Amino acid sequence: MALTRIQPPAVADVREPNFRNIVINGDMAVAQRGTTATGIGNGDNACHTVDRFSFYEEGATSGEFTMSQDTDVPTGQGFAKSVKLDCTTADGTLAAAEVAALEYKMEGQDLQYIKKGTSNAESLTLTFWVKTNKTGTYVVTWYDNDNDRQTSQNYTVSVADTWEKKNITFAPDTSGTLTNDNTLALAMYFILGAGTDYTSGSAATAWEVFTGNADNWCGGQTVNMLDSTSNYINITGVQLEAGSVATDFEVVPYDQSFFRCQRYCVIGGREQVYNEIGNLGIAFSTTQADNNIYLYQPMRTIPSLTQSGSFQLSDASSASATTSITLMTTQSSSNNISLRSVVSSGLTDKRPYRLEAANSAAAYILLSAEL
Repeated sequence: MALTRIQPPAVADVREPNFRNIVINGDMAVAQRGTTATGIGNGDNACHTVDRFSFYEEGATSGEFTMSQDTDVPTGQGFAKSVKLDCTTADGTLAAAEVAALEYKMEGQDLQYIKKGTSNAESLTLTFWVKTNKTGTYVVTWYDNDNDRQTSQNYTVSVADTWEKKNITFAPDTSGTLTNDNTLALAMYFILGAGTDYTSGSAATAWEVFTGNADNWCGGQTVNMLDSTSNYINITGVQLEAGSVATDFEVVPYDQSFFRCQRYCVIGGREQVYNEIGNLGIAFSTTQADNNIYLYQPMRTIPSLTQSGSFQLSDASSASATTSITLMTTQSSSNNISLRSVVSSGLTDKRPYRLEAANSAAAYILLSAEL
């Protein structure tokens, strides 16, 4: 798409806490980065396919996964997509300090109503669907980034290759308040495998200090999803809500989920061979031009920029290939992104230019403000 002005859906502010599911994109419907990513592992920690869910590794396992947005879903539950992790390179025995997981991160300002760190702290109930070839005991574990605290709960997959619904309630934490800002407060992990440094204890079912107690962060995990290239796991319908009662999955229209995901990731391009990026820019020398991207949805913070493919600066008569595109952080804000494009030569000072894909429908600019 042309990354110029991203229109909001015709709804109220979707970040208001009347949305009871804390998890954004829990039905795995939005996948801005693409539907498949290969070679994930070896210390990788990043989002790859479905928005808001990332692969996490502690240490650097020799195992690798393909991560994809999949159409295998539980029958009759209203889901169309799941996230799938296929083991493509095995690591039969994880080193003591290694962990692999599917991760979801949360901002502190979105969690104030759970009243963590007070006498009125709320429990949290997690619901999700899971399908895998590996039966056994798994762990969902938490890390409180503000206070270095942890908790975890086990769940069991009883039948191979069959969708199962899981409900887990995590105890309230009366210690450690969460910072009321846009930084990382809590992270939740669906553990895929872990070494003995993290599994030698029992699951920390009550919140506790993490430092010195890491041996039970993944306590009870018996499954190593990395031990065979036949292994896979699918997850969908992830819902996290305050209280001890699991409710039906809260359906959010696709446009609203997409809009909420753009707080963390925005991609321009990948649709037309000359997709324009941002507004019309102005050259200020024969080799450089600046232009802006205005976003209706402010991003979490000033993002980083990743370029893939070739771009050019063009006017009505000619085009010059860019040698670099830089996000100017000192001139940008969370919803007004300033770009500087450099070419070898050929621009006319003070003349307007378009920043566009150079005859490639695969070229794109990715803005990331992930936690």
